[in-house]
Amino acid sequence: MPFELDNRLVVGVASSALFDLSDSDAVFRAKGEAEYRRYQEQHLNDTLKPGEAYPFIRRLLSLNDLADAPDDPLVEVIVLSRNDPDTGLRVMKSIQALGLPITRAVFMQGRSPHKFMPAFNMSLFLSASAEAVREAVDARLPAGQVLPSAAVEEDDSGDLRIAFDFDGVLADDASEGVMQAQGLPAFHAHEVANLATPHSPGPLKAFLEAINRIQDREQARFLVDPGYRIRVHVAIVTARNAPSHERAMGSLKEWGVRVNDAFFLGGVEKARVLEILKPHIFFDDQAGHLAGAAKVAPSVHVPFGIANAAPPASNEPRH
Repeated sequence: MPFELDNRLVVGVASSALFDLSDSDAVFRAKGEAEYRRYQEQHLNDTLKPGEAYPFIRRLLSLNDLADAPDDPLVEVIVLSRNDPDTGLRVMKSIQALGLPITRAVFMQGRSPHKFMPAFNMSLFLSASAEAVREAVDARLPAGQVLPSAAVEEDDSGDLRIAFDFDGVLADDASEGVMQAQGLPAFHAHEVANLATPHSPGPLKAFLEAINRIQDREQARFLVDPGYRIRVHVAIVTARNAPSHERAMGSLKEWGVRVNDAFFLGGVEKARVLEILKPHIFFDDQAGHLAGAAKVAPSVHVPFGIANAAPPASNEPRH
């Protein structure tokens, strides 16, 4: 029988997000593809160092201990890479050496494999490539660019803390359009007037749904084993504040999703909260917010909607 993906949380990750490929990229930029391929072959058995998304991916995969059987995992992570299969061997060897239970991969030489996301039922694709992520988002696929961060930390708690912005991430950007066109008072008036109308879902709503299903598993485990410690915690960290907070919470309820914590900051710098919250990953659609956030937490830019109408300058990693 085929391996079914429909009821699992499936995440695609590029090697550029999973590993630190700065040395490899430097070779490619300075000496070209032939030398890059030679470099990867020479270093085939040298395990790559973890990248910014590695702690998040490792913790996400650890939740498979909640599955009913080892061969029926709740979480599936698949490598999506612009490497060719030969140079991708080092990535797979590094995955094996680090003990990550990742066995599936797509390697497409020089091309972004994002178009295959629906085939794998992916609710998220992470890459360090702004170009690859923008192509995926433009195709209405859920993707985010993992940003460089000095705040990547590992600990032995096993917790997984995920933080989301709201507009342009969990919800669409219709209200953000009002904000940018007419200003803050008009934005609040619009949200109050449309209080009973839920927002349309944004790019990562399905990902939150899948996380909630895992949280349901945790709650079920806790009911039969009160000694079980809940590991997954979800927060929204948004520039919204009263009175616009109510429509956001009503939309979550209408969609059938939930968060553990909500921070309605009303323009307070998000990094001040994230530095204390210490999420293992934070998703936001606005580069301005992420400039500070990435200094204190692993951060992901979701280039969705009006806030990202102009493409950013490209400085593309190979993978």
